[in-house]
Amino acid sequence: MKMTNTENNLSIEECRSRIEYLSSFMLEERFATLCRALDMRTEYITVLTENMFHAQNASAIVRHCEAFGVQNIHTVEELCPFLPTLNIALGTDKWIDIHHHATTREALDALRKEGYRIVATTPHHKSCTPETFDVTKGKFALVFGTEKTGVSDEVLAEADEYLQIPMCGMVDSLNVSASAAILIYMLSERMRLECKEWQMEEEPKVRRLYDWCRYSVKDAEALLLRRENANRDEK
Repeated sequence: MKMTNTENNLSIEECRSRIEYLSSFMLEERFATLCRALDMRTEYITVLTENMFHAQNASAIVRHCEAFGVQNIHTVEELCPFLPTLNIALGTDKWIDIHHHATTREALDALRKEGYRIVATTPHHKSCTPETFDVTKGKFALVFGTEKTGVSDEVLAEADEYLQIPMCGMVDSLNVSASAAILIYMLSERMRLECKEWQMEEEPKVRRLYDWCRYSVKDAEALLLRRENANRDEK
């Protein structure tokens, strides 16, 4: 089960101190792997899913985001909950942050407040392709709609840009998880090559590393409590 994220009132200095303490209970190679993965993480791209009712698609999108370094997923759950299945997600959900929204309106407002461009993925608005989309223009949120009907009319009306995957066969669309894999991979690769400030800022990186150390060390909370008690006794 995923632990809650770092408490907001915990200072960055205390996070670093706890990271140093918990890392002593890990193999050096394991801690190095966490640090390498975090160095490739980004909040420049995020993903928004609308009312995704197939658990296997939700799980696949979680795995795609983790695999290609996208730290945040936003979900609209007005019609159904976003419930990745354990045998498909394989624990990848503990390495990323999932933000749940009751409505599309709430999700769009939250993303715009954080400075994201809203990019609707749809084969019906022939605007940009993964090759022509301007990744350098600023942070962006890729919106994936429900399996049967795609993105909602509300998203289509409010989107800043539209993104499609060109097809040359008889079909004009792909399964949502397949579309997500293609777009997240291609755009995250282009982002790292073309954008200067794609990496996470220092404070969220430190907080995520602390969380990851907690996930990785058995009985981490008990160890931290023992450390806190020992420090109190010394005083």
